[in-house]
Formats: sequence, structure tokens, C-alpha cells
Amino acid sequence: MLMIRLSRVGARKKPYYRVVVIEKDRARDGRSLEVVGTYNPRTNPASVDLKQDRVDYWTSKGAQLSDRVGKLVSNAAKAVPAAV
Repeated sequence: MLMIRLSRVGARKKPYYRVVVIEKDRARDGRSLEVVGTYNPRTNPASVDLKQDRVDYWTSKGAQLSDRVGKLVSNAAKAVPAAV
């Protein structure tokens, strides 16, 4: 099963995360299939950069979102108004 979840990168006490598509059984920082975004909680407000089309593609293929990534995706969808 595929998951879209966070993978931590960055220095000690300076977290920076990649939003990755990875097999559920792999380690948190294991080899991923694709990087679909980034999340930096240290900025004010926290910055989220997602490739929404790739997230939609992987979820259509059966990938599940982790709890935190689900919140990030929903907040990013609220922040960006839909194109008319």
C-alpha cells in the first residue's frame, strides 16, 4: 500500500519536511517513489508547497494520506481559491 506522508530532512532542532509518496512499510526517511511537496514549520506562518496535481494522481492510484498530510492538503486547498 502506498502512503503520502512526511519525511524529515534538515539539521537537528531545525526540522524541514518533504511530502513523499512511499510504501507504507518503509522507514520514515526510506527511499520514496516521488517527492510531491515540502513543509517548513519554522516559518511564520508555516510554509507548504504542494504539487496538487501529483497528490491527486497518487490518491487516484490508491495512495492514502497520513493524518498530518491530510490536514496540510485541506488547508492548502482552502488557502487557494478555485479557478473559475
